[in-house]
Amino acid sequence: MTTVETADVVIVGAGAAGLMAGIWAGRTNPDRRIILLDGARKLGAKILVAGGGRCNVTHASVDESAYAGSSRNAIRKVLRRFDVPQTIAFFHEMGVELKCEETGKLFPVTDDARTVLAALLAAAYQAGVNILHPRRVEVVTGMDDGFIVGGEWGQIEAPSIVLATGGCSLPKTGSDGYGHQIARALGHTLTPRIFPALVPLTLPGDHFICALSGITVPATLEVRASSGRVLAAFTDSTLCTHFGLSGPSVLDISRYYLAARFDDPGILLTINWLPGKMPEQVEADLQKFGRGSPARYLRAFLPERLARALCDYAGVEPNTPADQLTREARKTLARTIARLALPITGQRGFNYAEVTAGGVPLSEIHLETMQSRIRPGLHFCGEICDVDGRIGGYNFQWAWASGYVAGVSVGRPG
Repeated sequence: MTTVETADVVIVGAGAAGLMAGIWAGRTNPDRRIILLDGARKLGAKILVAGGGRCNVTHASVDESAYAGSSRNAIRKVLRRFDVPQTIAFFHEMGVELKCEETGKLFPVTDDARTVLAALLAAAYQAGVNILHPRRVEVVTGMDDGFIVGGEWGQIEAPSIVLATGGCSLPKTGSDGYGHQIARALGHTLTPRIFPALVPLTLPGDHFICALSGITVPATLEVRASSGRVLAAFTDSTLCTHFGLSGPSVLDISRYYLAARFDDPGILLTINWLPGKMPEQVEADLQKFGRGSPARYLRAFLPERLARALCDYAGVEPNTPADQLTREARKTLARTIARLALPITGQRGFNYAEVTAGGVPLSEIHLETMQSRIRPGLHFCGEICDVDGRIGGYNFQWAWASGYVAGVSVGRPG
């Protein structure tokens, strides 16, 4: 006969949101028996790889406009409960000082993600949280007065649980989407589509961009509906790769492009290699450039290889004097430079995605407590929710805020 342990609170998933929930559950009520379960042998893999191993803890300016998924009004309500100043103070109190870089991103002054993970684990232990791993949760069964959480390791019975299992991104770290199955088994729905976000995009192997692997430049990417309306735009560093495009601008635009493509087969992703210049302006610049060549014009802004590749793609000899270009050639080159349509073939998948788009809708969650509207005692936080932010620390801020709200809620007596 299987021995069933008991606890007051079981948290499933010891990532950023789960650790946050555990810390605040313990701080809110030190008398509660809180067990935090995770399937990984080594905890905090996502924290350790975030921000190139430096862990981009948050951003200096966070509001709901940086997020997609559930309604921004709902997201704002949760973010307000634990804002950026509170996050900075929380880490300071744990001995982690943060620095703000020119981009607005906040990193630990050590530039080492291990500093962040060590502080969170220490704070959880100090709050009385019993972290057990590797203990993969295979099933959660709802009962009249709580839940039984089980796996090969045994079972735990508790009146309250928190699902902080993450989404599907970087499945090797443990967030393989199994939490979605648990949520559905407990009566929740999921968004109709769950797909990679903050993910590199692929182009045909013979596209000229794939031959420019390694080139990084600022560029503007726009998602354009088949009607021509701009649905989303981001300007940031853009990396040409052997498979297509990556870099901050591409990661940020990816979820908007992929989401729009589901509903509008004619959706376009365009790139402007000269941010701030419209095709008409580039065309006018070339017209005034006289004996100067298109290659020379572009070299003032772009690397030589990219400048020549753009000319070649437009069918223009790079060293032709600009005043000898036909009107049609000038127009084609201007559009290639400032509004090039990208024939995106797909994305690199969850193995390369930094976050998951879709999940448990916030409409099914009481935002004051992160408790389920469907099953009392069940709480959610972090990436399992239908909330995904831009790069730059926004997804961590959602983890801290939602984890805080869930933790305080399950920590309260009652």
